[in-house]
Amino acid sequence: MDFSDFGNKFRGGTGIAELMQDLASTQNADGQPLHELGGGNPAQIPEINATYANLLHQYADNPVGFSRSSARYGAPQGEKSFITSLVKLLNRHHNWSITEQNVVLTNGSQNAFFMLFNLLAGKHGSEHKKILLPMAPEYIGYEDVALGDSIFVSQRPIIDTIGEQQFKYRVDIDNLQVSSDISGICVSRPTNPTGNVLSNDEIKWLDELASQHDIPLIIDNAYGAPFPNIINVPCSLHWHNNIVLTLSLSKFGLPGTRTGIVIARPEIIDALTQMNAVMNLSPTALCAGIIQPIFEDGSVLELSNRYIQPFYKQRASDAMEWFETAFAGLPARAHKIEGAIFLWLWFPQITISSAELYQRLKKRHVVVVPGHYFFPGLDTDWEHKQQCIRVNISGNPDSIKTGLNIIADEIRTLT
Repeated sequence: MDFSDFGNKFRGGTGIAELMQDLASTQNADGQPLHELGGGNPAQIPEINATYANLLHQYADNPVGFSRSSARYGAPQGEKSFITSLVKLLNRHHNWSITEQNVVLTNGSQNAFFMLFNLLAGKHGSEHKKILLPMAPEYIGYEDVALGDSIFVSQRPIIDTIGEQQFKYRVDIDNLQVSSDISGICVSRPTNPTGNVLSNDEIKWLDELASQHDIPLIIDNAYGAPFPNIINVPCSLHWHNNIVLTLSLSKFGLPGTRTGIVIARPEIIDALTQMNAVMNLSPTALCAGIIQPIFEDGSVLELSNRYIQPFYKQRASDAMEWFETAFAGLPARAHKIEGAIFLWLWFPQITISSAELYQRLKKRHVVVVPGHYFFPGLDTDWEHKQQCIRVNISGNPDSIKTGLNIIADEIRTLT
């Protein structure tokens, strides 16, 4: 079949599609169970699941609320009562002064970034504008969202080694350049895939840089404060008219509901609202309708701070201990886990690509995400891109430990 240029972008496969296909698998081709260390599924935290179950029952028993948000089409901006409750919560908690005109809901963060990036970058008359990612690696889902030619440019990070088995990326501020074809700066914080958290000083510097060039700073806050607050280091969150802040309910434990949130200046919100209408008619209102009460009373913050943040902080500590035990004496390092739900592993002496390692591990019933997908816009030939993998640490502890031991066994034969 003769596809359009846009259609042909997806014929050869994409990193995010491969990730999601693996995420849906539960067993290998030989029928054996997989150690599912790929994908981005959050942990099943009993107290959080119980909260959702109670909210769902209340929602189902309220015919007025059900009818308003599920039995009819919603507004393309998103469920109004939820947006109002969210605005009040953020203004109380952060002393902001946003209004309903600063918020739009989307069918998940992936949908939000597809619209945002194509709103800001791509063809501008005779020019081709791009999004600057100040530091790669960055989120795998950014790579293939452009409607046309590539819209990303990124920069190698500074790598600080920590002890014998850890390391940390930092933005190379001294060499970061904003050329005339840059129409926005984007960072995830905490960063997917590495668990890195850009410091308050780094964010302040990037914010000032964006303002100097009259372009927005986009902060992907899917794992950050104030919810789900999967963050283990001091970190402040601020917003003003030149910041585009995205939030998500996925890592709050509701990835299947596909609910994303964008906070931005009204002209951006209006454009995204119009795009919502064309692409989706309106974003899904079911989740927003169900969980609106915990945003209205603010208990979403207590749930994040009491259950979600401590769970992942302990899991990060455990996972690093499991890694250090499994990889003792091997040429391997793990990025310092400052937030999010992943171990980012670096094998500086590996003799095969991350894609080949991924295939070898799948044959041993371990699913990870090969690291080369996480460097959008970094066109330079850098061997580091082929030396890393991402491991999800939110699942069954025994499976994570077993998986790490199998990965270590493979690395032992490859270095």
